[in-house]
Amino acid sequence: MRFKVKKLNISGGSHLIVVMNEVTAGLEGVHASSRVKLSNHKKSIISVVDIADKEVLGRYELGLFDEVVEALGVKAGDEIEVNPVSQPPSVNYIKKKLDGLELRPNEIKEIIGDVVSNELSQVEMSAFVTATYTRELTMDETYHLTKSVIETGHKVSFGKGIIADKHCVGGISGNRTTLIIIPIIASLGLKIPKTSSRSITSPAGTADTMEVLAPVELSLKKIKKVVKKAGGCVVWGGAMNLAAADDKLISVRHPLALDPLGLMLASIMAKKKAAGSTHVIIDIPLGKGAKTKSIGEAKYLGRQFEELGQRLGMKIKVLITDGNKPIGKGIGPVLEARDVLWILERDSRGPVDLREKSLYLAGELLELTGKANPGEGLGMATRALDSGAALKKFKEIIKLQGGKPVSPDKLEPGKHSFEVKAPRGGIIRLINDDLISRIARRAGAPVDKGAGIYLYKNVDDYVEKEGVVMTIYAENKRLLKEASKLVSEDLFKIK
Repeated sequence: MRFKVKKLNISGGSHLIVVMNEVTAGLEGVHASSRVKLSNHKKSIISVVDIADKEVLGRYELGLFDEVVEALGVKAGDEIEVNPVSQPPSVNYIKKKLDGLELRPNEIKEIIGDVVSNELSQVEMSAFVTATYTRELTMDETYHLTKSVIETGHKVSFGKGIIADKHCVGGISGNRTTLIIIPIIASLGLKIPKTSSRSITSPAGTADTMEVLAPVELSLKKIKKVVKKAGGCVVWGGAMNLAAADDKLISVRHPLALDPLGLMLASIMAKKKAAGSTHVIIDIPLGKGAKTKSIGEAKYLGRQFEELGQRLGMKIKVLITDGNKPIGKGIGPVLEARDVLWILERDSRGPVDLREKSLYLAGELLELTGKANPGEGLGMATRALDSGAALKKFKEIIKLQGGKPVSPDKLEPGKHSFEVKAPRGGIIRLINDDLISRIARRAGAPVDKGAGIYLYKNVDDYVEKEGVVMTIYAENKRLLKEASKLVSEDLFKIK
């Protein structure tokens, strides 16, 4: 079948979708979610079909979502060949996992290959995610899944020798340790090229906060240049396409609110290995506000990271840290960047808890790499921070990435604000981290860089009646109003 292209100017996220006239689809035996192969003189791709009313599209018009237009390199009015294709064998392997059977290495490889080449529909990828959630992957399966994700994505080399890295499993607000650890480690002569994420459900990812200070979407050539000169960088990993299969699976996991252990491990470790990391600290926050709620769960997760790292030839050290309260005072890109700069400048306004945790993790990483002797890493990291060497290195990284060093006092939050006050005096025993994140995001973070929350009080602090516990900031009056409506007695507990 040959069709004329009609651009719909609609994005399907990471999914390749075309829309066919209902009459034509019926005549050709094509149904909603059927697969078709699209071909022009340049290339061929597999896409999924949606069906439209005959009033929307002509008999031989094919509506293309933005991703299909880009993938094929076509324009409105071009002709393309469309042919139905059958279900790939990998669907049977997904069914096998749903039945609780262990997958062979070649079966996992075929599933991941089909994910990358868009042979699997969103429904089929959802089935695979669900299968790994209800039927937990074995370590063998997780290892082969990680290898397959690495093999189907891009890999980058920053040269021989030690490549340091760190990762936080997440779940707590603030906690912007990465932007302090990177310049500390790099100032001491180690390479630490950090590929970071943007926010999915939090008020800011590391890349969102760094973007306040410098561009984070750099070409691979530019990244290598930055690392060669400065020893470190903080860039958005998505721009490097290190794990294309993982990015597609995340697009399915997020709306399902599923985070299967095997997929999470493969997601993290594949990106580390693809970026050349050799020595990695894994931070697992434990507590009421964290993803990990029990010590047993945290220890099990830690053992999984260590075993997978060993199989991949990486040195991994897992650290279980306090996840019972937000870390730092700023929540949201600008407010978090200000905290980071205050700490690097040794300003008394820098949050003590964020400074101490950053130094602890940096010290452990220095010992893991052998740069510091056992028990001496914390002292080495502290000297790098207090001497100003880390600040100097961070400014160098900012400049090389295309930014301009700025005073933290020039980083202003959104102009609209709302103070949250204590209804009575006492000790704050709990801050609801999930609700904090929801409020900050409703205020506009991370899209609006100045939106977020600034904490004046944290868990175990005393607050007077009518004392300000936190301030909500927004760049938009309407969003501030919406965010303030989420404030309730569940936000914090005072005793």
